Amino acid sequence: MKRLTISRPGFLLPALSLLVLAGCAIGGQAKKEPIAPPLPVAGKPVPQPSGPSVKRLGDGKEGFLIMEPSNLDGQARADFEKANELLKAGEYQKSAELMEKVIAKAPGLTAPRINAASAYSHMSKPEQAEQHLKAALEAIPGHPVAGNEYGLLLRKAGRFVEARAAYEKSLAAFPEYRPLERNLAILCDLYLKDLACAKAHYEAYSRATPDDKQVKLWIADLQTRTGQVAMSKGGGQ
Repeated sequence: MKRLTISRPGFLLPALSLLVLAGCAIGGQAKKEPIAPPLPVAGKPVPQPSGPSVKRLGDGKEGFLIMEPSNLDGQARADFEKANELLKAGEYQKSAELMEKVIAKAPGLTAPRINAASAYSHMSKPEQAEQHLKAALEAIPGHPVAGNEYGLLLRKAGRFVEARAAYEKSLAAFPEYRPLERNLAILCDLYLKDLACAKAHYEAYSRATPDDKQVKLWIADLQTRTGQVAMSKGGGQ
């Protein structure tokens, strides 16, 4: 099956679904799980998805499938893949132009919009990037990749309260998507100075991804700082 790929480590968007496994998004590719088509019933047509939907994985797996119907023709798929190649090569203007052609043919698909937003962000065009990320989040409320990218965009713009809301909304919908937890912790720590929020999300992220040694150092640093804050408050009483 041909796939539309979001240009972020760990995300593969098949023709009808996006598979994200918990903890796979930083520094690795998501493992691809076969998607079994519905079994035909004599005398009845095979049901087709009418819009985006989310399915949680079973059999003890932690993760989810985002299902998106796609009506892209062969040329649109070729344009999408070419736009991705241009994006990876740093040809952001050409990538955005080609991605816009794909979006015009399938405005409801999230992958082209998220990748177009990436291209615009690299060109320092945050308004266009925000437009596409908001459209992706309208198509799939709380979309984990779009929500994460939107939070980063808002943080860069100094819109910290909005960034927190974006992260929290997507994290509530997709708690398995670890970059949301990590970036929310960073936002609370360095930008909002909400150390209790930072501590809660750093620790939740670290429990889920124990191999991330950098976050363990951040937790230790935060514990030192919160201890100093507590001592300072105690000394003033």
